Amino acid sequence: MVTDFTPLWISLKTATTATVITFFIGMAVAYWMANYQGRAKGIIDGFLILPMVLPPTVIGFILLLIFGKNGFMGKFLAEFDITIVFTWWATVIAAAVVAFPLMYKTARGAFEQVDGSYIEAAKTLGYNDWNIFWRVVLPLSWPGVAAATILAFARALGEFGATLMLAGSIPGKTQTVPIAIYFASEGGNMDKAFAWIIIIIAVSLFVVVFSNMWTGKKYSAISKVRGN
Repeated sequence: MVTDFTPLWISLKTATTATVITFFIGMAVAYWMANYQGRAKGIIDGFLILPMVLPPTVIGFILLLIFGKNGFMGKFLAEFDITIVFTWWATVIAAAVVAFPLMYKTARGAFEQVDGSYIEAAKTLGYNDWNIFWRVVLPLSWPGVAAATILAFARALGEFGATLMLAGSIPGKTQTVPIAIYFASEGGNMDKAFAWIIIIIAVSLFVVVFSNMWTGKKYSAISKVRGN
């Protein structure tokens, strides 16, 4: 049985922080790519979604090369007496990296589905690009963006491989629920592992059901505005 719920709080805190980071960065990159028509678009797109297809251990190894004591970011941060590896921020970075492709790809698809006539109408009314994004594009594509956010959160919540390599398994500090499940099963404590599995399934199911209800209402409102 589970008596210490620290891994759950670490997982929720990590997934929430990583989702906030990927939300803003992912939306910015997705909107830029939706409008970018350069020759390198395919290469850039492939690079951005690469963490989605690479094994998590490969991502963790690359992050270690970057943020380790001999990595360029590790050396730079060491000048300010900041260490990333085996800290809580390592769990956030690992979760954000693996969740980013889902946020980016889904949000980009939503932006590309926005009818260009709405954007042209906004330009004739004197809206600049900033106002067009926040007052036209984002509201019309919100169901897709919300879905992207939920997918990113779910992916961050379930991250294991990259987190284990970059942050380790330090109880009360970097041990998330997936890592707790792994070590419980490795130690033969199947009851504890099963209990954690039930908890993470319940949390994930609640998030998905809540998001479906909320985005469904938003989609209905948008459909009325469009006259569908």
